Amino acid sequence: MNRENKRKTFEKGYYKNHPCRDSFTCKVCGRLVVADGAGGDHRNHCPYCLSSLHLDDEPGDRAAECGGIMEPVAVWVRKNSEWAILHRCRRCGTIHSNRVAADDSPIKLMSIAMRPLAQPPFPIERIEELSDILEQE
Repeated sequence: MNRENKRKTFEKGYYKNHPCRDSFTCKVCGRLVVADGAGGDHRNHCPYCLSSLHLDDEPGDRAAECGGIMEPVAVWVRKNSEWAILHRCRRCGTIHSNRVAADDSPIKLMSIAMRPLAQPPFPIERIEELSDILEQE
């Protein structure tokens, strides 16, 4: 049974309290993803490309009708110093946060974390000019 069809088999909220140990094939990179190595009971994204599917409205409810690809757009640090990935749905724009799994690609995580520095919202050539303007104020 694939994870997209689980909402039809189990009652609403089943996965909030029950582990999900099923394997799945990533819809983005095509790799087989298994639950082992995630460091928890709820594998919800690919450890290679960090993509997911929009299946839940609330964690574990499998109530989302969208089913779109959730792409990783940012990382952030929670209060307990645990990293989490922000996913945005390509189809509907919904944003969800998911904890980083133990076997997630550290290179992919760092590339997402560094994206704002590598692609600033202004021309990098103008940074000295912008700095001078700020000093004058």
